[in-house]
Amino acid sequence: MPGKQAAAAEETANAGRIRRGQLLHIVESAERAFAEAGFAGTTMTRLAEAAGLPKANLHYYFGTKEKLYRAVLENILTLWLDDMAPIVPERAPAEALGAYIRAKMGHSRARPHASKVFASEILHGAPHLRGFLTHELRRRVAEKTRVIEHWIARGRMAKVDPVHLFFAIWAMTQTYADFDVQMRAVLGCAALGTAEYEAGEQTVLRLVLHGCGLTTEDINEGEQGPCRS
Repeated sequence: MPGKQAAAAEETANAGRIRRGQLLHIVESAERAFAEAGFAGTTMTRLAEAAGLPKANLHYYFGTKEKLYRAVLENILTLWLDDMAPIVPERAPAEALGAYIRAKMGHSRARPHASKVFASEILHGAPHLRGFLTHELRRRVAEKTRVIEHWIARGRMAKVDPVHLFFAIWAMTQTYADFDVQMRAVLGCAALGTAEYEAGEQTVLRLVLHGCGLTTEDINEGEQGPCRS
């Protein structure tokens, strides 16, 4: 009996892993489809073709195109919010901000289509995200703003407007995904590769950290942070 229970538990666990893997595959495939055609221009048929699955599978897991679109947005937003985890009072400002910038640059490189879907949603007035932006995102930014104010009050970094600092970091890191066509044209390359991302990352790090009044030693510490993506 115990053997049968263990086998049943293992079978259930395997089924759960397969389901999670298929869900993630559908979401990641949908990122490109929505990025290329937008929400209105993307059909469930196109989404199924992108995932290489029957349309019935997408309906089974997500029900509607809108729910799959929301899943794409929620997936990248969850990653972006998790990127803010290093920004805590006990960490050195350069190390924490450096880890955050690296993580954001890493997602721009690894998930550019998800970033483009988010940008398109914002440009269209955020009809599917307005509640998230005004509640969860605003709450998280307020929480991390208090950390930066704590560092400033203790003389650990220069006085800056924390909210506008976040705006600047978002703009500088997400542009590598959202406006890669412009960058490729200026740089004269077919795709942004390791060299371009490393140059961009180091530039953003130095601009942000120097702008926050951190020393060269602090910048080096930030550049060696443990969260490099």
